[in-house]
Amino acid sequence: MFSRDTWNEILESLSANWFRTLMTSFGVLWGIFILVILLAAGKGLENGIKQGFGGMATNSMFMWAQSTSKSYKGMPKGRSYNFKKGDVQAIKDNVNGLRFVSPRNQLGGFGGNNNVVRGLKSGAFNVYGDYPEIINQQPMNITSGRFLNQNDLKEKRKVAVIGESVKSTMYDAHEEVLGSYIKVNGVNFQVIGTYSKKGGGGGSVEEAQKEIYVPFTTFSQAFNMGDVVGWMAITADDNHSITSLKSEVFNVIKKRHNIDPKDDRAVGNFDLYQEFNKITGLFTALNAVAYFVGVLVLLSGIIGISNIMLIVVKERTNEIGVRRALGATPGTIRGQILMESIVLTIISGMAGIIFATLVLWGVNTLLDSIDSSKMMFVNPSVNIGVIIIALLILVISGLLAGLIPAQNAIRIKPVDALRTE
Repeated sequence: MFSRDTWNEILESLSANWFRTLMTSFGVLWGIFILVILLAAGKGLENGIKQGFGGMATNSMFMWAQSTSKSYKGMPKGRSYNFKKGDVQAIKDNVNGLRFVSPRNQLGGFGGNNNVVRGLKSGAFNVYGDYPEIINQQPMNITSGRFLNQNDLKEKRKVAVIGESVKSTMYDAHEEVLGSYIKVNGVNFQVIGTYSKKGGGGGSVEEAQKEIYVPFTTFSQAFNMGDVVGWMAITADDNHSITSLKSEVFNVIKKRHNIDPKDDRAVGNFDLYQEFNKITGLFTALNAVAYFVGVLVLLSGIIGISNIMLIVVKERTNEIGVRRALGATPGTIRGQILMESIVLTIISGMAGIIFATLVLWGVNTLLDSIDSSKMMFVNPSVNIGVIIIALLILVISGLLAGLIPAQNAIRIKPVDALRTE
């Protein structure tokens, strides 16, 4: 079947009417092109959305205290309460499967603007009181100096790590940042590091650089927070999802603050893992749509190839009759027609893949030449698995396209074929 004569015959058959062959193969080329481009576009959008999360630990949730919505043990509904530092240790002790439980306090943002002053310059920025592990939950690139450590926390050092946007606002280009001081609500902090972020956790990249991090203990003492915790960032380990563990976390809080176990409004939360899974599900659906549309377009091309092969079989009736008379078996005839169909389909499909690759290369080259950090479309591409799937589709499509013409070919009787003009 794979002899040189067989291949010469296939090439001669396909090139006998090259314009017809070209027009027929365009349908398959276009179908594969559309399939690859749609899948790559979906991947580019997915990469852009993930870039917006800035590398955050997505198996996380953020939790804060809200007013109760039910009366409980003689206490009225609508009662306000605050998280305490003891809640952090209680959660760690009673809920298995957690990796980080980080208490946080904040000035600025939803808590109201704060004044940050340095010399004659001032600005309004978000200031966070944090533990060192927050950098594992909200990754950032330390561009100079260092981040907070346990000694800063233990000794309540008045040190701060500032974002690049804070630096550009509060400092001139030639000024040394490390070792200098900024004043937050009248309290001096020494700058020990600067950072940048690639994303804002789904928010603005620019706003993500306008933040200042100080030790949690220092924040509590400097701004009279006592043992109050404004909110928490909680991350589960790799063997658990935070979505499955958060009810246990809520139960610990409700028990410690005398809240009705059925009060679902008393503890506010944002489940990043759940939201991230929704986005992942969306891209799965987009890929399914891409395959559906691409295969439908490809199917129209396959139908065209099948029709052309029927015409080819009709034109070669005499040839088939002669070959049958000389002893060619039905299997040989069928194999020849199927091989011609598969070769035409694969050549057309590979041309479509090459064309799509060139288009994606051009798009990525353009994206590389501009700042894509704020874009929702990054690095559109397909992996080798998609190419393998495309090749399998092509082979199967080629077989389907040639099946009916091949069956028609072997039904031709030698006597009738030789009689046909």
